[in-house]
Amino acid sequence: MPVTKTAKRALGVSKRKQEVNAKILSDLDTSIRIAKKTKSEKSIRKAMSLSDRAAKKGVIHANKAARIKASLARLTSKSKVVKPASKTKK
Repeated sequence: MPVTKTAKRALGVSKRKQEVNAKILSDLDTSIRIAKKTKSEKSIRKAMSLSDRAAKKGVIHANKAARIKASLARLTSKSKVVKPASKTKK
């Protein structure tokens, strides 16, 4: 148990962040399962997007996001290439 006042505050912040990160991971896992099951372009794009967002927020490593995206890309046929929707930089 935390003793000092700052340690108590840090524990609260840590618990809140843990809940948020758990929600992000849960949503990602669910979307990946749905994408692998349905193999629709829309669900694959959503899963790719969620993996990018999780990596950007530091919930998962960037290489893990790349592995997820690669496995999802293999689900589509060879003729269609699914690219995640991205904003163009100007």
